[in-house]
Amino acid sequence: MSKKIYLYGNWKMNMTAAETKKFFDEFAGIYKPASDLEVGVFSPFTSLWALADGAKKNGVVFGAQNVYFEPKGAFTGEVSIPMLAEIGVTHVILGHSERRHIFGESDEMIAKKTKAVLDAGMIPVLCYGETLEEREAGNTFKVMERQLKSALEGLKPEEIAKIIYAYEPVWAIGTGKSATSGQAQEVCEWSRKLIADPKVVILYGGSVKGSNAKELLSMKDIDGALVGGASLKPASFLEIYTAYKN
Repeated sequence: MSKKIYLYGNWKMNMTAAETKKFFDEFAGIYKPASDLEVGVFSPFTSLWALADGAKKNGVVFGAQNVYFEPKGAFTGEVSIPMLAEIGVTHVILGHSERRHIFGESDEMIAKKTKAVLDAGMIPVLCYGETLEEREAGNTFKVMERQLKSALEGLKPEEIAKIIYAYEPVWAIGTGKSATSGQAQEVCEWSRKLIADPKVVILYGGSVKGSNAKELLSMKDIDGALVGGASLKPASFLEIYTAYKN
């Protein structure tokens, strides 16, 4: 029996509401639901209403790419969990390397967001991963241990179990260069042991596409993919799952 695959698309700062509607018009024509597949899409805030409509019609999980940990207040430019809940959002990406490295989000802030999302009954998709410099310096596991332990500190086992974990080596995001299946498996296996729950869902992210999907998703400790560029078109997005199956 094949394992369940989690195919999550992070659209980043792409896809207007009109483009989101067009995406699902195309998606509906080629998407074939399967018992061993969970598809999720994470859009910009301004496209979430359109995403909610398209996702619900197609049985797709939909989420936000970020959120602030306070429920309301003087936080100009931020979006709160109640705002997301009103739309029906169930999942939120947290700790993405672009949030960490471009926008300066600290381990402490990501931990606060993780707890707030869990408290709201939503599912965090917690990203972690090393830069090329950190890998070349031999600090891959030291960096990720810090990132994971900080986010999980003080959480109950049942909360830790609800989180979806996404290993994304920073040097493989948007570069066209993916970690080898061996490198990705090594980190995901290590992550499962550190988290100390063999049943948690662990995704790999970093230039995943149809051409490398089968090799990556066949690894024992990789439960799915967090996909960037390839998720912007329904055909290239769904090709990742069909490539794994064929």
